[in-house]
Amino acid sequence: MRYLKRFPLVPTRVTKFLAIIYHPNPKVQLHTHLKPPKANQTLKSYLNSNCNTKALLFFRDLLRKSPSTIDSFSFLFVLKASTQKHYAIGGKQLHALVIKFGFNSIVYLQTSLINMYSARGSLLDAHHVFDEIPCKNIVCWTALISASVDNQKPKKALQLFRQMQMDNVEPDNVAITVALSACADIGALGMGEWIHTYVHHKKGLDIDLSLNNALINMYVKCGNIVNGRRIFDSMEKKDVTTWTSMIVGHALHGQAEEALKLFAEMRGKDKKIWKKKRNGDRGSSLIVPNDVTFIGVLMACSHAGMVEEGKQHFKSMSEDYGLKPRESHFGCMVDLFCRAGLLKEAYNFILEMPLQPNAVVWRTFLGACCLKGNIELAAEVRCRLLELDPGHAGDYVAMSNIYAAKGMWDKKIVVRGQIKQRKAPGCSSIEVGTGISEFVAADEDHPLRPEIYVVLKHLLINMKASGYLPELSSLTEY
Repeated sequence: MRYLKRFPLVPTRVTKFLAIIYHPNPKVQLHTHLKPPKANQTLKSYLNSNCNTKALLFFRDLLRKSPSTIDSFSFLFVLKASTQKHYAIGGKQLHALVIKFGFNSIVYLQTSLINMYSARGSLLDAHHVFDEIPCKNIVCWTALISASVDNQKPKKALQLFRQMQMDNVEPDNVAITVALSACADIGALGMGEWIHTYVHHKKGLDIDLSLNNALINMYVKCGNIVNGRRIFDSMEKKDVTTWTSMIVGHALHGQAEEALKLFAEMRGKDKKIWKKKRNGDRGSSLIVPNDVTFIGVLMACSHAGMVEEGKQHFKSMSEDYGLKPRESHFGCMVDLFCRAGLLKEAYNFILEMPLQPNAVVWRTFLGACCLKGNIELAAEVRCRLLELDPGHAGDYVAMSNIYAAKGMWDKKIVVRGQIKQRKAPGCSSIEVGTGISEFVAADEDHPLRPEIYVVLKHLLINMKASGYLPELSSLTEY
């Protein structure tokens, strides 16, 4: 019961909850004759059919009428249903019931509780559950590492990954895949390379398709496109994730030609496999581009200035593959038009979008207006952004720059004052060795502050010595 002490309100809620569910309601028809296997089959069928509410109601009925039919597997199914349904209070009530029924020492239930709290963004609660597990295995560790990645704490995830190894728990494919995802999120190339070396030297570790995909994703997002492509070319078996990761990787690195060439190769394999299937070859697996694949393709077209090709691929999404464009695809098309300097076409495209344009779409257009010096359109877009996301400092900087470029210094001063009032400090991270340091703008408490400013001073001196001169008209004082 130690865990309940951390939630002073939970015992009262649980007491009331139990008082209700253990008093039979004659109006409710229940399956009181069901034994544990049968009851679990019902819960499992609801879960497989995505009927999470029915699963939770059925479990409540079992608690009211026949609690003896409930075993640990019943809790496993209902915890999964609760995780997918996101019942905040119900999750803690279920946790209390797991303890009351005496199942709190069962590892797979503890892991399910970690996943449940992770899905609610309650990392602290997930960590509490993990800390109370007496014998932590690889599944428990992986659940907590994955919880950190899912809740945008990749640095914490990598710390846990190293701590797991220090506790003599060897990572498996799943744990390594999750750790590589954390490396990709923060650009920790050194750590990712260390994991890759570990994978190659670890005996008995099966380097499967998912692990290879994770390695490709890590390398392309951490800036090493060469190693990512080397792994891609060496793989005999590829799925849509493999192709998509490499296409997006080339697009992110400005290698539009390589990205589009790879997409054409992927579509060529798609047609060949389709012909084999039509001729009765069941051994082939069809590789069809998904919506993320087209994000990479549209990004490539945007970077290469291939407007007409981008239009064709955007149209092909729905006509050839039945994929409904999402906000990201519309954003890529706006970026495509803006990079090509087609402001009018970009503006009309935004107005004709079937869904409400978000702040990212308008912000992309605002940047293009500033580059082209179209102050009228920029002011109109800025008004829309004030309604959608009034606190974003970058919008103020963009308007300040365009006012400066036009010599409208009074308006620039006004916007500059607004920046000082609203701007939140930005956070950056850098990998040094196996550690990752974070710091914010104008951070006067950082332990390495003097050394950082010395390095910045030398960088400025070297840049000026190389002939770099800043564009003073776009500078904004803070």
